[in-house]
Amino acid sequence: MNNKRSVYSSTLLKNMKNRIIFDCERMKYENTGLYHYCLNLGTHIAKFTRPGTEELYLYTPPGVEDLFDPHLKHIVQTPLHKLVMPRLDKFSVWHATYQDSYYLPFRNKDIKVVLSVHDLNFMYDAAKSPHKKQRNLNRLQMLIDRADVIICISEYARHDVNFYCDVKNKPVHVIYNGTNTLTQPGLLNQSYKPSKPFIFSVGTVVPKKNFHSLLPLLQGQEHLELVIAGRIDDVGYYQSILDTAEKMGLSKNVKFLGPISENEKSWYFNHCCAFSLPSTAEGFGLPVTEAMSVGKPLFLSDKTALPEIGGDVAFYFENFSAAHMNETFVAGMKRYGLFNMKQEIINKGKEYCWYIAAQEYWKIYRSLY
Repeated sequence: MNNKRSVYSSTLLKNMKNRIIFDCERMKYENTGLYHYCLNLGTHIAKFTRPGTEELYLYTPPGVEDLFDPHLKHIVQTPLHKLVMPRLDKFSVWHATYQDSYYLPFRNKDIKVVLSVHDLNFMYDAAKSPHKKQRNLNRLQMLIDRADVIICISEYARHDVNFYCDVKNKPVHVIYNGTNTLTQPGLLNQSYKPSKPFIFSVGTVVPKKNFHSLLPLLQGQEHLELVIAGRIDDVGYYQSILDTAEKMGLSKNVKFLGPISENEKSWYFNHCCAFSLPSTAEGFGLPVTEAMSVGKPLFLSDKTALPEIGGDVAFYFENFSAAHMNETFVAGMKRYGLFNMKQEIINKGKEYCWYIAAQEYWKIYRSLY
């Protein structure tokens, strides 16, 4: 009798569907790296669900459901979930895609948790006090304590996690992001269209992006513009760049676009003479792979994860002195043209693939049930 019951239970478990929740909560903030991470990875992960044995649910903020396959199921996020999560007793795996999430099944220990850690950039923020850094670390540690598996988006991020946190012998994997597919290039009637060759950069306008360091590249180069796209989060930093540009006599050569559409962004990537990201804190750097997809010259800082992602097809600023940056830029542009590096850069960009990344995530999900 016990043997029959055991066989019956085993058969029942095999016939049960494993339900996975992919957390898209950060899609409430459009035009950010986390938004595109959730959109691209969620779209590709849906392709690998095994019909009949697995179901994928997306945990989404209101209004983004239509961006995904209409056949996918959703749990719509509400502010109440910060206090009381919805019923999750039928789910096997929760993938928390953001390392500072407030939406996690802390009480339901039967659900396995996969935690994505993008970066520990707060540890490199000179403006943050030691108290705030420790507070952020404590919160990350709380999520790591609940997680069963941790996934980092670069080896650099994994190093930081292992150095600053106690992972308690839990597996810590690295799965690189894919390249965001650039849409059809196109400007709107009101879009800014540079009249000169331009260096393009994109990112939230905050001090860690280090955009101000690019201004010396324009000195003595009246034919060149600097075009920066992205939400202005730090008005003081934004104003300081404008003030510095004015003092340097470069005001007419510097343009901040603010948030832009995907078609506009694609146009600027396709038409720029070079892409630069002099950031001092990046867990990956999605714009770098976007620039790679169209083979543009890449000028990056040699800080945090950027050398890992750019590899040997990018040129690096080892410091931010005007002389060094100008020397690096001039030499890099010359080398790019001399060795016709466009196709080499495009080929490097193909290493970052959402399709492959989604397959790797599924391997981890399935190892948990």
